[in-house]
Amino acid sequence: AINIFFPDIIKEQNRELRGTQRAISRDRAALEKQEKQLELEIKKMAKTGNKEACKVLAKQLVQLRKQKNRTYAVSSKVTSMSTQTKVMNSQMKMAGAMSATAKTMQAVNKKMDPQKTLQTMQNFQKENMKMEMTEEMINDTLDDIFDASDEEEESQDIVNQVLDEIGIEISGKMAKAPSAARGLPSASASPSATISDEEIERQLKALGVD
Repeated sequence: AINIFFPDIIKEQNRELRGTQRAISRDRAALEKQEKQLELEIKKMAKTGNKEACKVLAKQLVQLRKQKNRTYAVSSKVTSMSTQTKVMNSQMKMAGAMSATAKTMQAVNKKMDPQKTLQTMQNFQKENMKMEMTEEMINDTLDDIFDASDEEEESQDIVNQVLDEIGIEISGKMAKAPSAARGLPSASASPSATISDEEIERQLKALGVD
């Protein structure tokens, strides 16, 4: 309850201090006016040779000046108090902020059990490692499958290339063979157009295939 009403108290006190400061300034101005009047009176008495009057007025002037100096001291004190209240107000705000933060931290700490949090983190790390291992195993298996497939496709490509080259040779020889008679089997089926096993082996050797 004190913290709730403290800012209002500070504001009220600052208003009072400002009012006091204005009142002191008015009093000082009045004292300065009286000071000038006494100085003039003293000068008049001195011209007329009235020493006793000069002494009395001089004492009054001394007291008046002392009072004026006191107003400066009081004014300085009021200013210092005003500054202190502002500092206290700022400190109370910081204290309130720290209090709110502490309450928030307490609430969070109650919700967060260190042991449970640690266990959760360990479980996460464990499951993450399992997932990474599983992913690695799957990737290895997929690589094996697709790598084997790639090798098979590569081998087939080599065979196809060899056969194509042999086919080119075969086509060349077929072009040189005599044309078949109408109604007879096609040239590719005629004995003269057939490539012998020795010719195929020769072609394979020429391509570097044993």
